[in-house]
Amino acid sequence: MATTSVQVSEQQRACFREARLSRDRRFDGQFFVAVKSTGIFCRNVCPARLPTERNVEYFPMAVQAMQAGFRPCLRCRPDSAPGSSAWLGVNTTVIRAQKLLSELPPQPIHRVADRLGISERYLHSLLRRHLGLSPKAFQVFHQLLFAKTLLQQSTMPITDIAQVCGFDSIRRLQVLMQKYWQLAPSKLRRQGLGAEQAQVDSEFRLAFCYRPPYDWDWVRRFWERRQIEACERFNARGYQRTFIEQGVAGHVAIEHCPQRNEFKVKLSIDDVRFAHAVLERVRRVLDLDADPCVIDAALARAGIAAERRLAGLRIPGVWSVFEAGCRAILGQQVSVKAAISHLNLLVNTLGENTAYGVAFPMPERVAADELIFLRMPQRRKDALRDYARICAQQGDGEPDDNTVLQIAGVGPWTLNYIRLRGRSQPDVYLGGDLIVQKQAAALDLAPDCAAPWRSYLTLQLWRLADEEAAFKEQ
Repeated sequence: MATTSVQVSEQQRACFREARLSRDRRFDGQFFVAVKSTGIFCRNVCPARLPTERNVEYFPMAVQAMQAGFRPCLRCRPDSAPGSSAWLGVNTTVIRAQKLLSELPPQPIHRVADRLGISERYLHSLLRRHLGLSPKAFQVFHQLLFAKTLLQQSTMPITDIAQVCGFDSIRRLQVLMQKYWQLAPSKLRRQGLGAEQAQVDSEFRLAFCYRPPYDWDWVRRFWERRQIEACERFNARGYQRTFIEQGVAGHVAIEHCPQRNEFKVKLSIDDVRFAHAVLERVRRVLDLDADPCVIDAALARAGIAAERRLAGLRIPGVWSVFEAGCRAILGQQVSVKAAISHLNLLVNTLGENTAYGVAFPMPERVAADELIFLRMPQRRKDALRDYARICAQQGDGEPDDNTVLQIAGVGPWTLNYIRLRGRSQPDVYLGGDLIVQKQAAALDLAPDCAAPWRSYLTLQLWRLADEEAAFKEQ
């Protein structure tokens, strides 16, 4: 078995051991259990017989276990676990590097370094020091894990899977799987695919796990109150959406399965090469990688009493940064109901027609329109068009905060709303929001004590206000 430079302290090992023995789902994805006798690594919730402690190694990330020479379990599927929080507390550049290196198709390492504003040599040094592996190895392992997901949960031809995952050919995929896992792609397919998952090539059916609890009812109600009727649908257990990104249209449907602590995701898309980016967006919108234990502790530090803290709090994400900005600008100084009325009018007038239905308009279309159909101050219309213009100029990127703040009519509240719901950043406190101000003052809170999870404090206060309003209406 290969060696790795990743070190786990005795305190961490003791914590991991307790979580492994109890199979506590709250720690799913926070570490992985490698069994030295079998050469396999698993999630802590794996139903297989528990190995003895002396025969176990622990890794904070799946790619680190692969670097050490272990292959992923075919039964518990480590590739489907919630995202690891192993990067917390390390260099911000490492966090950004992991995000960029996880993109598919993969970019050249020198391009990733350029986007980070550092040299390629320094990027190698950072990842070696913090993660114990090279940037290229991180990319390859991430590609292999996504390929494993598609092989086990879809009927896409293996040739298409190789293309979607960024491999030059099916031969390259076969060689790498054999090298690291001693498995052929066809072996994964035979063992993982069920008859109920049969589908056309451009359709994916995957399962995304989360750490319980998850307050799906509140997330759904939050979204329903802000629904875009032309491109979104809701029911008690699910959500559907039509989208168009970079000229590629598609449709996604999710279904909550609380008994399995997962969401089933069905994705139809015109170009399968964009599937990974869309699936990652679904993960963000659902906030699947949140850790309820850590969030609860942060709310407690801020002063929220135990009986008022809400279990399973998640950030109800917005599909894109552009849409989040449109929602924020249209919602300035008006009620939620009025803002959503404006939003629906915008989509009904400028929405993109696709084979799947109407999708949210592209930035270019909003920037080019006079928006005379919107009944609001001209200053707000100009702000919306300016925001659309800078988003269109970014292409598939996102405008930076300073550029957004330079738009006349856009202030800190609007920017923070974009960061909170469009980027799902965990540490955004909307202190300028009147509802948040009122609730924080009534509860005598210390918001800064909730850092770096103040986004959840904002949502907690919004929800408490909703509950009070509902109580008064009774």
